[in-house]
Amino acid sequence: MQQFLEGQARAKSAIQSEFDRIFAGLPSEPVHHAMAHAVLNGGKRLRGFLVLEGARLHDVDPARAILPACAIEALHAYSLVHDDLPCMDDDDLRRGQPTVHVKWDEATAVLAGDALQTLAFELCADPAAGPAEVRADLCLTLARASGAQGMVYGQALDIAAETADTPLTLEQITKLQDGKTGALIQWSAEAGARLAQADVIPLGTYAKALGLAFQIADDVLDETGDEAKAGKRLQKDAEAGKATFVSLLGLDGARQRAADLVTQACDALSPYGEQAESLREAARFVISRES
Repeated sequence: MQQFLEGQARAKSAIQSEFDRIFAGLPSEPVHHAMAHAVLNGGKRLRGFLVLEGARLHDVDPARAILPACAIEALHAYSLVHDDLPCMDDDDLRRGQPTVHVKWDEATAVLAGDALQTLAFELCADPAAGPAEVRADLCLTLARASGAQGMVYGQALDIAAETADTPLTLEQITKLQDGKTGALIQWSAEAGARLAQADVIPLGTYAKALGLAFQIADDVLDETGDEAKAGKRLQKDAEAGKATFVSLLGLDGARQRAADLVTQACDALSPYGEQAESLREAARFVISRES
């Protein structure tokens, strides 16, 4: 796990420094403070780490890779800000801190989320990220991963499930999570190859398995975790009667399915040999984490 932990620490530091630079250039207004609170307040930086590691595997200059790495972290933060709103999940705690609409208000939270989303595309379109065709590809694929074909679609399916007459099937939950969680993780893993204009299939295959394992681990954590360590309220899905991987597969079955997916993810990295060991460790970390 050492290579992953060291790589994650480097990613966190680089992403923090870049966001410090970005926010230093913005006016000191509530919406900008709310943006900073959402994107800088903790988090594993797994998505940004995946971007930077994928770029490293393809010998991409870190000065280029940091832009899409921060882009995906900004977009992920926007999704959490909106997901926490009373009209959606109605959460008052995120990463152990008050959610944006609680610390400020709902209008500020909506605007902060909107601004973080647009910041993500601004960073991907920055000329420093590379040639025009690379930047266009990053923006196009991020739009697809985050919008009506990806994350937003998954979130819409999740909201619909809350009022459905019957719980979702395993196939339906898998489809839901492919969008809600998996799409952005897959984009993150593929971004390094896109920066290098290389084949995205190995990293995409890795990420598809990783994303589903991540969500199954989330369901396990929701069932067995510690709220103090998780930094958020747990067992909401069970209280709402929603189907989860745990409710459908059982706790042991869910854990085994996640472990099988991690094996698939690691196998997909074989073209990169030992150079991809930190990504293999990241997959193992995903199903062993406590937050």
